[in-house]
Amino acid sequence: MRILLFGSTGQVGWELRRSLSVLGDVVAPGRAPGADGLCGDLNNLDGLAETIRTVAPAVIVNAAAYTAVDKAETDAASATRINAEAPARMAREATALGAWLLHYSTDYVFDGSGSRPWKEDDPTGPLSVYGQTKLAGEQTVQSHARHIILRTSWVYAARGGNFAKTMLRLATERETLNVIADQVGAPTSAELLADVSAQVLAQAVHQPAHAGLYHCAAGGETSWHGYASYVLEQARALGWALKVPSPAAVHAIPTSSYPTPATRPLNSRLNTQRLRDTFGLHLPDWQHGVLRMLQEISPPPVPRSTST
Repeated sequence: MRILLFGSTGQVGWELRRSLSVLGDVVAPGRAPGADGLCGDLNNLDGLAETIRTVAPAVIVNAAAYTAVDKAETDAASATRINAEAPARMAREATALGAWLLHYSTDYVFDGSGSRPWKEDDPTGPLSVYGQTKLAGEQTVQSHARHIILRTSWVYAARGGNFAKTMLRLATERETLNVIADQVGAPTSAELLADVSAQVLAQAVHQPAHAGLYHCAAGGETSWHGYASYVLEQARALGWALKVPSPAAVHAIPTSSYPTPATRPLNSRLNTQRLRDTFGLHLPDWQHGVLRMLQEISPPPVPRSTST
């Protein structure tokens, strides 16, 4: 089975190159056309379509996205092209080939109200340009019969930048931190998302009735404040030299105290029952993946004191 993967250099895409390799031959074009003429740049819609026709895959996996949430507020055209128009072109080409299309979306398609985990068929109401463009992308992908859409939240990985790494860096520079405590979700590792994707595709290609929209996030829930506190607690146990002296020095603040150009949802909880029941999957609690990531990141050496 030939699999065409877009976004292979991102956090999720990098892990997908590993997880999808057990299913077949993974073709992962870069953004710039290579010697083979393949183009993975979602800004180049015609090049994208030509690449799909040339590869003629059985499965198209779109792990590429415009994810600069705040920048999207003033760059809606680029966000729309990458998050909505490119998936629409993929869906059209997938239909012509009879290929499967796996696409990723986000909890930002919801308005963040309440405290109940969002179900797949709950009304959407994105609060930001980013959320609006991701919702538009979902809707175009759903026009293609053989699709899988995985909505997820708070993605991180050992490779690349993320919230946990930012907290670690700041904790080595400062003695106190202020972290938002009224946004709640589940940190989800790119590794988990990639492994689930491979499991889902392996079943779906043989069971077309499994096509559809699913929520995929790690188990449990926490706030950004709880997430940061856990990261620093575990990092200290693993040998990181932190200036933040104790959990009490990580101060909980409301979203209103940290204004941003784009409005973030307060409730990012996702109900994953449909995914777990349909594909027989277990999703581990969020702490499991975070600890695994921290164990992969070697703590910086403690500077030796010098004396004269």
